[in-house]
Amino acid sequence: MAPLPDGFSYAEWNATYNALSFGIAAMGSATIFFWLQLPNVTKSYRTALTITGIVTLIATYHYIRIFNSWSEAFTVASKDGGDYAVQLTGAPFNDGYRYVDWLLTVPLLLIELILVMKLPQAETVSLSWKLGLASALMVALGYPGEIQEDLSVRWFWWCLSMIPFCYVVFTLAVGLAEATSKQPSPAAASLASAARYLTVLSWCTYPFVYMVKSVGLAGPAATMYEQVGYSLADVLAKAVFGVLIWAIAAEKSAVEESGKLLPN
Repeated sequence: MAPLPDGFSYAEWNATYNALSFGIAAMGSATIFFWLQLPNVTKSYRTALTITGIVTLIATYHYIRIFNSWSEAFTVASKDGGDYAVQLTGAPFNDGYRYVDWLLTVPLLLIELILVMKLPQAETVSLSWKLGLASALMVALGYPGEIQEDLSVRWFWWCLSMIPFCYVVFTLAVGLAEATSKQPSPAAASLASAARYLTVLSWCTYPFVYMVKSVGLAGPAATMYEQVGYSLADVLAKAVFGVLIWAIAAEKSAVEESGKLLPN
């Protein structure tokens, strides 16, 4: 929880306000959608879809907390119908909610992908543990640098967190390629591949947003870019990714159901 810099313009404050509002709306709507779709997939994929909804529910809660904290940190008023003036209230802005959210949801994101791919049980358990622990370690290593103003310290923790990050990304991009090709239909394989690469793409956004303050950018602009960047990356990594998980589950359910209906 670092003190906010003074001197926010209304545009900078409003961009962050809208990004956090969008995060709440996207995550909340996705949660409702995923859980409403549970009866429409077969039993084999309901656990993955349930976890998808849990991920976006956790994200919704934390986005509400971040949004409230942001709103309480400022007063925004227009004097005599002029431009809006933004001033700090002195209340702290607690962005630590993001890291609590990531520590809970990032491992679950990977587990839901593994579950929906329906790998052999031993491989499912092994990958879930490996990727889950690696992703949690990545988040844990990133937090000490996030709260530091010293650029050398931020870079140190960034480099450490990139070690498990690279392992997870390599596994998604390369390690799961064979399992993707063995999906029961071309559509399912294409969707699984899209989910893997969307995860890689959205995850690669986070290190660059993290570096905003590490390359010397400071003040209100840096805070705005960081909040907007993280919010957009979260929506991609959770809500949009969750839609792909649902699509994979729906496609594979349809394939399995059609197989059962074929005459012997």
